[in-house]
Amino acid sequence: MLYQIYEAQRSMMEPFADFAQAASKLYSNPMSPLAQNPLSQRMAAGYDLAYRLWKDYEKPQFGIQTVQVDGVELAIHERVEIDKPFCELRRFKRFSDDPEALTRLKGQPAVLIVAPLSGHYATLLRDTVRTMLKDHKVYITDWKNARTVPLEQGEFHLDDYVNYVQEFIRHLQHEYGNCHVMSVCQPTVPVLAAVSLMASRGETTPLSMIMMGGPIDARKSPTAVNNLAANKSFEWFESNVIYRVPTNFPGAGRRVYPGFLQHTGFVAMNPDRHLSSHYDYFKHLIAGDDASAEMHRQFYDEYNAVLDMDADYYLETIRVVFLVFALVNGSWDVICEDGDLERVRPEDITTTAHFTIEGELDDISGSGQTEAAHALCTGVPKTKQKHLEVKGAGHYGIFSGRRWREVVYPQVRDFILQHNDGPKLAAPAAKKAARRKQVAA
Repeated sequence: MLYQIYEAQRSMMEPFADFAQAASKLYSNPMSPLAQNPLSQRMAAGYDLAYRLWKDYEKPQFGIQTVQVDGVELAIHERVEIDKPFCELRRFKRFSDDPEALTRLKGQPAVLIVAPLSGHYATLLRDTVRTMLKDHKVYITDWKNARTVPLEQGEFHLDDYVNYVQEFIRHLQHEYGNCHVMSVCQPTVPVLAAVSLMASRGETTPLSMIMMGGPIDARKSPTAVNNLAANKSFEWFESNVIYRVPTNFPGAGRRVYPGFLQHTGFVAMNPDRHLSSHYDYFKHLIAGDDASAEMHRQFYDEYNAVLDMDADYYLETIRVVFLVFALVNGSWDVICEDGDLERVRPEDITTTAHFTIEGELDDISGSGQTEAAHALCTGVPKTKQKHLEVKGAGHYGIFSGRRWREVVYPQVRDFILQHNDGPKLAAPAAKKAARRKQVAA
């Protein structure tokens, strides 16, 4: 019922948001008679702020058109390579008419970025993708809003997440021989499980795993997020935060953890900071500081755009990661694609290098939670392990912003290059050449 009430309230506020937007333009347009009022700038700023507080935030676009590499501008074509019921594997293909640049691009490593499915869209990693494109072939998991997935597509479980990741890894391996995997926040756990299962079966595993700010062992330095999960029972979550999608969406009737609840929780963690940010935005508008106002818009266009998660996936994540700590306790069994139940054994990984990254001031995944992966992957030589704590960085600072670009990324790039030689599948280029010959014949 809460979801229906929220939707009714959102629909009711929509015309007021449209009015606030129009009023803001009337008071700020120099050709408007209302703009001649001495208080017009304050009125325009107030209505603009009201519009942004009341408006509905839809899924943002990545919007990466070009990147600069060594003075050469590369065009970016974004496309979906694999379309699954709950996720799209999205590729950012680079193009250039510079022969030397093309030669460099062909030899660069392929990287699968596994974005979090924890309330925000994958576009939250836009800065991560843009930076990685300078030196890598980049793919990303673009998770779908569960309220847009019809019921006939079935449920989505944490096991399905693990299986999706394995499918995407195999796809990149088929294309390039092998790949590297980067997981940010929540997916560090299912990605480690996916690679562990591949290793246990004797499959070729990725050349490296880069795990950033994730709850591998949520018992270490527990944060407000961890405490919420630990202080409530599984039944409490099932009874209090799971609702059915209203009838005005394609996924009507699906049980979900609504994005608006997750967003409310995010804001409640630092309400003073958000209140101060909105007040600063109001002052920037009055002062005519367009650059600062635009930075605020860009941040909150992303931050306020949230998605629903399938109830089964959400509840299983709570249980596995935050209640029973199944990964670190060695008790996690995953139903694989063929229906078999397999135990997750990180100690079976032997050839995949791994690099863990944490922010010193991370208030979502506490200190030591990500680094705990090293203690689990006992089969990986110490020479293939690395850990970095980013001084002064919070959760978002390790994958977005100045610290990501200047401190974290150079080390990620070097780590990938250092471990780019390793087990690979049969050379895909040779396979493609053979296929072309067959077609020509």
